[in-house]
Formats: sequence, C-alpha cells, structure tokens
Amino acid sequence: MKQAFGKSLRLLSSSDFQSVFDGATARISHQHFLILARANQLDHPRLGLVIAKKHIRLAVARNRIKRLIRESFRQQQQSLAGIDVIVLARKGMDDLANPVVAKQLQQQWQRVVRKLNQTPQPARNEQR
Repeated sequence: MKQAFGKSLRLLSSSDFQSVFDGATARISHQHFLILARANQLDHPRLGLVIAKKHIRLAVARNRIKRLIRESFRQQQQSLAGIDVIVLARKGMDDLANPVVAKQLQQQWQRVVRKLNQTPQPARNEQR
C-alpha cells in the first residue's frame, strides 16, 4: 500500500467533520489530545485535524504538531483502514518533544482500532 498522505486520506468538507463529531463510536481521551473516530464505507482511513489557536498559540508549534500527527497517521494507515478520525489538540501538547508525541499517538491509534472492533457498526447508506 502506498504510504503517501494525499487528499483521499483527509477529511476535507465540513459535512465529513460533522459526521465524525456527531457519530463518533470511539472517543479516546488523552491528557494532550482527544481522538474521535467512526467507521467509514471506504477502504482507506481519513484524518481531520483540529489544532486550535486557543490551545496552541504559536503557528510554528501548531504546524509541528500537525506534521507529527499526519506522519503518525500515515505510518499506521494500514491498521486504520475504513476509519474516519479527528484529532483535537489540547493545551500543553506543544510542550512535548517529538518522540513523545509520536509514541503517544502510536498507542492511541491501537486503542482506536480496539475500540472500533468492539463496537458493533450500524449499516450506513452513505456513498462517497
């Protein structure tokens, strides 16, 4: 499987984001971020990022966190197939070192997969 991070792997429209916010079947809470996830009808995962200026003031720090999350997601995309994910950053995430963020995200991706595998998925008639 190609390991790129193209447009097909992103949540782009507000309706995509809203469907995950409204229908999240997995909510993984962590001190530095919150992950919302739900199954999609696609054969690949999609990622959305919410990195609020209110929580992470400096643009440099916001961009670094986005890069770290995207890279972690890209590396785990095979295990996350068929899932829409939104990662919301919380205060203090910008104080963490890159390896710490990467390790925490890797652990949380595994929790997302386990939680979604436990949850029975309702049939959806959405087509994209």
